[in-house]
Amino acid sequence: MKQINGRMKQLKAEMEEISKEQESIRHGQKEVREKFEAIETECQQLRRDTQIMAQQSASTKLRLVIMFQILRARENNDFATATDLTRILREMIARNSQT
Repeated sequence: MKQINGRMKQLKAEMEEISKEQESIRHGQKEVREKFEAIETECQQLRRDTQIMAQQSASTKLRLVIMFQILRARENNDFATATDLTRILREMIARNSQT
């Protein structure tokens, strides 16, 4: 009988230790999940920022192309084309400043 009681106490102690370990594992999993979610959120923000930067870069390149075309038109004394391109450039800049 003493052996059974001793074994029962030992099993209870082992079960308590297992419960503590499981709780520790759950806590660790929760921390990992929270960190993963934070990293995922940061990745999404970085993707959005990268997309915005790419759009801004493309817009800047387009404006530069138009500026060079304006200069070329002026050099060739094609003031009608230069005026049209200047208007287009102003409209682009106005559109970009609104967004």
